[in-house]
Amino acid sequence: MRRREFIACLGGAAAYPWLGPQPLLAQQAGGTKPRLGMLIHSTPQTDPNTASVLRRLGELGYVNGETIDIQFRAAEGRPERLPGLAAELVALKPNLIFSLGGDVTAVAVKAAPDFPIVFVSSADPVQLGFVASFARPGGHATGVTLLMDELASKRLELLKEAAPRVSRVAFLWYTDHIDNELQQAKQAAARVGVKLVPLPVRGPTDIDSALAAATDAQADALYVVASRLTVLNIDRFAKFANRNQLPLAGGWGAWVERGALLSYGPSVDEMVRLAADYVPRILKGAKPAELPVQQPTRFELHVNLKTARALGLTIPESFLLRADKVIE
Repeated sequence: MRRREFIACLGGAAAYPWLGPQPLLAQQAGGTKPRLGMLIHSTPQTDPNTASVLRRLGELGYVNGETIDIQFRAAEGRPERLPGLAAELVALKPNLIFSLGGDVTAVAVKAAPDFPIVFVSSADPVQLGFVASFARPGGHATGVTLLMDELASKRLELLKEAAPRVSRVAFLWYTDHIDNELQQAKQAAARVGVKLVPLPVRGPTDIDSALAAATDAQADALYVVASRLTVLNIDRFAKFANRNQLPLAGGWGAWVERGALLSYGPSVDEMVRLAADYVPRILKGAKPAELPVQQPTRFELHVNLKTARALGLTIPESFLLRADKVIE
């Protein structure tokens, strides 16, 4: 095993010192600790969602190496490695597999049909075939989704309110990310008073051509649907938008922190923690088939005033008072 693979699989208190000591739980029959397999796209050290899972498990009394055995398999940003890594986890016969991301979950669900799976996904788990329905998953997987159809229209409303002169919005989405945002945005565009310019992105090499198409279409704002591909390229979208004096609306806080004008969406950390809450329930006998897939119920508006000033925008005070976070 290569050194970095070994490190990625270690986890534990040494890698995550913020967990601190936690009370021990009763261990499973035979004196063995329950085993949790975690399948992730990057690495435990670089993925903030992994840290959120571990923090929440620590709060619930599940500390890696003490009361639970967590086995990490990390693709290090190379998705082609995921099937092999999922097979490795299955061979370890974990009590439960935790997958971060809809793309990762698709691999886990296929590789581990006989194991309970808890997932976090920004795409639609029903359309992807992970579950039969949100209320009654019906299979061996459940978890949380960041998806909420109404968000598309609300983001367009906020974008128009923050930048009233916007009239043509380039709408960029990754075609492999299954959601309903485009349909919802189309329905909202006329009501909001903007023309939507749909620009599909089919892969990493398609980003520049999609942005060039936004320029050709004379778009005066960007709306980018959050997905694995687009989140990994936030800086490219933000730099393009700011270089071309285009207000950019993103899915959640990370977009604003990297230069977008505004974001409106769920707290990713909060949703990941909700998914982690399912781990002890399943370890204690609950069936994923009967645990509903949770959707966000609280949403945060973040605004970047530095970006607004660079764009020559004056954000109304009433707008800023509604924001959950304002970056100066």
